[in-house]
Amino acid sequence: MPAPDLFSPVQLGLIHAPNRALMAPMTRCRASTGGVPNPLNAAYYAQRASAGLIISEATMVSPLSLAYPNIPGIFTTAQTDGWRLVTDAVHRAGGRIVNQLWHAGRTAHPDAIAASPVAPSPIAAKGNASTADGPKPHATPRALETGEVPLIVEQFRAAALNAKLAGFDGVELHAANGYLLDQFLRDGTNRRTDSFGGTAHNRARLVLQAAQAAVDVWGPGRVGVRFSPSGTFNDMSDSDPRATFSTAVTLLDALPLAYVHIYEADSADIRHGATDPVPVGYFRQFTRHVLVVNGQYTLDRARDVLGRGHADAVAFGKPFIANPDLPRRLQAGAPLNTPNPETFYAVGAVGYTDYPALP
Repeated sequence: MPAPDLFSPVQLGLIHAPNRALMAPMTRCRASTGGVPNPLNAAYYAQRASAGLIISEATMVSPLSLAYPNIPGIFTTAQTDGWRLVTDAVHRAGGRIVNQLWHAGRTAHPDAIAASPVAPSPIAAKGNASTADGPKPHATPRALETGEVPLIVEQFRAAALNAKLAGFDGVELHAANGYLLDQFLRDGTNRRTDSFGGTAHNRARLVLQAAQAAVDVWGPGRVGVRFSPSGTFNDMSDSDPRATFSTAVTLLDALPLAYVHIYEADSADIRHGATDPVPVGYFRQFTRHVLVVNGQYTLDRARDVLGRGHADAVAFGKPFIANPDLPRRLQAGAPLNTPNPETFYAVGAVGYTDYPALP
């Protein structure tokens, strides 16, 4: 059979994507007070409804997950109602959208959450946290007691239910980029000696239980999981990422997921110690699910990874910020707008909903 084209349809579990150019999850810091999505957010996502699938920005499952100012949550009625504005707008525009569920763990700052951040082990991340008062050093987190870990699973379950009530087409668990699920997975941040630490199997236990909770809510074919095996963001490391993440992907293969999403190492990861990045194609042997890849992809790179059979779909990040009609532009060979990093996390419509589409 010929290799799939980026503009051919793909079935992600029960979600039918008309093309394989997905929109990657991207924090934009434009939610209203209390983490409530608003009409401006709805306009932004609706503009990008031509994506094969939109994966929303990371969305807090708990008040203890507040890692950046003005980010959305999905643990209150007001937040859930706000997301309904977004999903209705995307669906009216003919699109599909899943909600990325997120717990920041140790990257939350005490000033923002009025408590100690939680993590698998009391190891502070190097560098600074983002707060409403500017950058501040990361705090040493409090290690979760074994009996508290099921409460985290229940937060993901409740968030998955709220996402369903909000009208999403599914959910994605954020187990990447140095946040709580990723912190449990990697031995650089997980020094536990209970059933959630030690072996790769034990360290994957939390993400497996959270995924099972989401599947219990959504049923088969509506839940994805995102990993960053070679990522160094938020001071992350692992002694054997191939073993760690192949174990996690293999365990998840027993669940009826929609897809597995792999973020590749980028140039920043290489600079910060990812000396032997795990190639995305490595994970194909461990999963029967649709494999989505992400990380500084161009049209040529996307076609190459699909042509080699290393992935089934490609998630684009920054190109979707500046090009709301990205699939159309790529297919037509049209020039791309250049994103402005100074407005990635700004306030208001500038750099958010004012990028032009093709005539």
